[in-house]
Order: sequence, then C-alpha cells, then structure tokens
Amino acid sequence: MTTVFRIGLLGASRIAPPAVITPAKADGGFVVSAVAARDPERAKAYADEHDIPAVAEDYAALVERQDVDVVYNALPPASHAEWTIAALQAGKVVLCEKPFARNAAEARVMVEAAVASGRPLLEAFHYRFHAVMRRAEALVREGALGALRSAAAEFHAPIARGPGELRWLADQGGGGMMDLGCYPLHALRTLIGAEPEIADADGVFEDGVDTAISAELAFPGSVRARIACSMTPPAPSAWLRLEGERGQLEIQNFLAPQIGCRFTTTIDGETVSHPTDGPTTYAAQLRHLHEVLTGEALPLTGGADAIANMTAIDSIYAAARA
Repeated sequence: MTTVFRIGLLGASRIAPPAVITPAKADGGFVVSAVAARDPERAKAYADEHDIPAVAEDYAALVERQDVDVVYNALPPASHAEWTIAALQAGKVVLCEKPFARNAAEARVMVEAAVASGRPLLEAFHYRFHAVMRRAEALVREGALGALRSAAAEFHAPIARGPGELRWLADQGGGGMMDLGCYPLHALRTLIGAEPEIADADGVFEDGVDTAISAELAFPGSVRARIACSMTPPAPSAWLRLEGERGQLEIQNFLAPQIGCRFTTTIDGETVSHPTDGPTTYAAQLRHLHEVLTGEALPLTGGADAIANMTAIDSIYAAARA
C-alpha cells in the first residue's frame, strides 16, 4: 500500500496549483489537506477553488496542524527562514520554494533547524528532478564529454511590475538573480559537481532590485563558466551548455522540458538528440519527495547544496554591486 502524506500550503500562491496541487492529485502518495494565507478570507476562497478541505487561521496554526505532514513554503523569500524553521520545529517535513533564503546566513540556520528536528528540508528546484537533468548529469559523470572546459547557462523571463509583484520588491527578497538566476547557477553547480569562485559580475539595479545580472564563474579544474538572467527581456528563454575536451552538451529549456525541450550532445563529431520525455518537473519533484520520505532516496536539494547556492548568490551580488 502506498503511504499517503498530507501537505499543508503556506500561502495562497500562484505557484502551488502547478507545483503541488495538480501533481498531488495525480500522484497517489500525497493529498493537500490545508492552506493558510495572510488574509483568512483569501485562504477560504483559495481552498474552495482548489478543493482543499481545511483552512488554517494563520501560518502558525498551519504548521502545528495534526493533519499536515509536509509543509510547502511558497511564501516570499523574506519569510522562508522564519516559517520553514517554525514548521521544522513543529515536526513537519518542508519543501521550501527557491530561492531557499535571502542569504547564506539564513540558509545555514534553516539547515541547522532541519538537522536538529531530524526532518527533511528540500529546496523546490523542480527542474532538478526531471529525467532530462538526470540524464545530463549521468552523461557528465560518466565522462562522455571528457574533461570539462567551459559552461554557460541563462534564464530570462519578462516579469511585469505591478501591485503586489514580490519579485520587484527588494525587502521581500525580489530580484532577477533570486528568482531567475538561481536556476542557471544551480544547474551548472549540479552538472559540474563543484563550487565556483565568482570571477566577475555585472548588474542593472532599479530601486534596490536587480533587473539583470551576469556573472563569470571559475570552477575547479580551470572550468570557466558564465550565467545570466533578466526580468526585462523581449521574450523568455532558458538554456545551458557544457563544453568538454570531447564535445558539447546543450539543453534548450532545461527548466520545464514538459513544455518543449531540445537536448543534444555532439561528442567526437557525432551529434545525438536525447530523449526529453518523463513526468513533468513538478510531478518528478513530488515523486522524489515521496521517495525521500519513505527512505528510498536521499534528498537531491536542500542541506549543503542550498547553503552553497545562496553563498554563490551572495558573492555574485557583492561583485555586481562593487
């Protein structure tokens, strides 16, 4: 019999329906049992819309509920540390949206709280769990490209200003690097399997929020890399490329292969198109979480990985503002 875990939602967010509510209905290993929002009336309307059986009075009440096993923290980054730690201390497992925290210092405290509680804490880098990323990682690890020489990754997406658009609010942890750039950074760290030094960075800032960031990274083994992101491009795009002594690996739309993806390698002069099928990134994320909770897998995100990603983001911001 499949063990079913009950998820409580922190925040009546736009991301929860595609990321958790819809895949949970199809998974069989999860049910969404409760939701809480700053405005209880909004939480009730959200629960009615998405057939969520219970509404908690506030965030504190949600993390203490007995009918919640897993807390999905989709609050603004400025609230990630506070409520992730509260949920862990209440004995809950936490799936925390990216970016993990506002900075590495917060990330460390969150991870320490997870260790102290003995409960898993995962960062919701949904792309990480898809078959495309796992296939790419396997190719790199088995040495298909030979010794790596260079890498690049970018994510650009138009994000309109507007009332309540948190990604344009510095005090809520907004900014292009936090919302978009964290993905290419994480992807290159994952595939290269090492931590970078920040060689240089440039940014465009408005009202304390970075609208665009580019950074030059230096990985061990003399691997040079570049990442970039923008909240004001003419059109969205997301891609990554690795160059090795034997050839190249490239993925167009590594973030959400389910909506269109091209994954190719050119090795020793031969170009191969690799499969891009598999469950959606969000379905794969929940399946991985279930495997972690049942002891079938170790977490692919969170812990030292989350601290390292935030440490690199801190360094990129420092360099871009210098």
